[in-house]
Amino acid sequence: MKLDTVDKILDFAIEKEQEASQFYSDLAARVKKQYMKDIFEQFALEEKSHEAKLKEIKSGNLDLSPMDQKVTNLKIVDTLVDVDLEGDFDYQQALIVAMKSEKASYKLYNDLAGLTDDQKIKDVFFSLAQEEAKHKLRFEIEYDENVLKEN
Repeated sequence: MKLDTVDKILDFAIEKEQEASQFYSDLAARVKKQYMKDIFEQFALEEKSHEAKLKEIKSGNLDLSPMDQKVTNLKIVDTLVDVDLEGDFDYQQALIVAMKSEKASYKLYNDLAGLTDDQKIKDVFFSLAQEEAKHKLRFEIEYDENVLKEN
């Protein structure tokens, strides 16, 4: 798909949010610990809310301003190897996959912002990038407190 119009860029972002929501729903269905299931289900709902925001923006009914402050990056995910989620996986592996997914979403929104000259749309994508960075930070904190400290 050639992303040469604002509508195409928004459609692409909406599709990615749908995929992210499904990804977290699938993870929630596969984890054994209830609190992790709850976390992944919450993230699936947050990705659905991003999808809804993008649809509202596309219809011209919502304005989303960029966040003023940057989200802290613990960079934990930068040192971790990829995880294969075939078959059973543990809490640590689920967190790694989630962190990497959020990092990819952050990069995607920054890249999408670079595809448009429309400042309003740029602001929307930068704001969504910051939301994804907050998600990654939550997983990094969880990883730091419950995986790194145990080892």
